[in-house]
Amino acid sequence: MKAIVVTDQATGTAGMKLVERPRPQAAINDVVVQVHASGFVNTELSWPSTWTDRLDRDRTPSIPGHELAGVVTALGYGTTGLSVGQRVFGLADWFRDGTLAEFAAVEARNLAPLPGDVDFTVGASLPISGLTAWQGLIVHGRLQAGQRVIAHGAAGAVGSVVTQLAREFGAYVIGTGRGADRQTALDFGANEFVDLDNDALEDVGGVDLVFDVFGGDIGKRSARLVRTGGMLVSVVGPSEARPADGAAVDFVVESDRAQLGEIVQRVRDGRLRTNIGNVSSLDDAIAAFNPTERRKGKTIIRVRP
Repeated sequence: MKAIVVTDQATGTAGMKLVERPRPQAAINDVVVQVHASGFVNTELSWPSTWTDRLDRDRTPSIPGHELAGVVTALGYGTTGLSVGQRVFGLADWFRDGTLAEFAAVEARNLAPLPGDVDFTVGASLPISGLTAWQGLIVHGRLQAGQRVIAHGAAGAVGSVVTQLAREFGAYVIGTGRGADRQTALDFGANEFVDLDNDALEDVGGVDLVFDVFGGDIGKRSARLVRTGGMLVSVVGPSEARPADGAAVDFVVESDRAQLGEIVQRVRDGRLRTNIGNVSSLDDAIAAFNPTERRKGKTIIRVRP
């Protein structure tokens, strides 16, 4: 099968190669998925799990990409809950070969059924963005109606879903980003927008929840805006500053079949729009991950036409 592999952390995306690899086999509780579309996060190549296994042993050449949508072609011993021929989408294990390939072996529990009226490209765009937003807001942030929420990077792949879900659950959303992203953030439902290059973030006043995708100085300044009992939720590691009278939590997104079902249902009924920027083929994937200009939205690799 065709697959994208990486072998050298120092070269980053420039070290990606399109090669032939053996088709994966389904282990116990696995399924093999014929990948139709795959998602990739640019920070993956800085993750230890891309280069080593859970025992810290080198596992290169490794296949990156962990989001996928496709069709089940084989079941491992003891696998239940899915069937051959079923359309699925989900999040592959960080420490295993990923989804920038024609086939991927994935634990069945990490996949959810993909309804027939949802395109594979859309399905592959949902797992990381959707689950990160859901878990950050609902599970860790304990979002409640009427709260004021800062959604950093509100025009990005994660931030746009954060904005939409927070609005659906009754929050007032202050989106942030670059000035050029203002209209996109407002289109995704932000009530107002802060241009982090030119506006004073502090002018928004107190908030109940900050969803931080930036960290650093922005994270520190955001912590000071959290009201008593509020929450700073980070997806970029432990916050350098904690709210004076609130809490801070950082988390790594996990696959969850029930949550994937909640997310895809919202796409089906129009409550949630995906933020897909660029769609490329597997043959053109390397160029897609080395863009010559800033890309908006999520890059998806369409593995099967």
